[in-house]
Amino acid sequence: MVAKSPAPTALEGRFVRLEPLDPSAHAADLFAAGGGDEEVWRWLPAEPPATEEELRELAGRVAAAARAAGGLAFAVRERAGGRAVGWTTYHDVSTVDERLEIGWTWYGRAHWRTPVNTETKLLLMGHAFDTLGMGRICWKTDHLNVRSQQAIVRLGAVREGVFRRHRLRSDGVTWRDSVYFSMLATEWPDAEARLRARLES
Repeated sequence: MVAKSPAPTALEGRFVRLEPLDPSAHAADLFAAGGGDEEVWRWLPAEPPATEEELRELAGRVAAAARAAGGLAFAVRERAGGRAVGWTTYHDVSTVDERLEIGWTWYGRAHWRTPVNTETKLLLMGHAFDTLGMGRICWKTDHLNVRSQQAIVRLGAVREGVFRRHRLRSDGVTWRDSVYFSMLATEWPDAEARLRARLES
């Protein structure tokens, strides 16, 4: 199977719907979910947006950057309430190398430790492996962001190593080491079964 680039599409789950990020359509919900919350934005490569307009502009930049990297940005809409509660992206896509990265993910704090992240990642990984034909998915996160690292490991990803002094943080002063994780297509069936069982429990 030849890997394909992500195309604008919606991914439907039981708890969430992922749809292409539209700054105009999603900004109000997203700002209500987590705009200005310093804990939500603590490890992200941007300062917390102080206004809905700032969040709209940032969402536009994120969507454009994902497209420029061959990927796609998604708004994460909670099905129960119908509101967008965060976003996530496919980026650093290489169809030749059959790989992509999942990242730039955030959710409003009210949706932490709920099925939102598990099902979002289940939908993204299933689409990447089963529809796009990717052989590898990777994630990277700040070495100080222990909560993110634990969440990635719970997906079934393998910790690969650390890129030291990899990225300047959004404060413009401190540097982060990036911890890399990956999952291969051969590892996906077992991971999918575990994640589906978790959602059913």
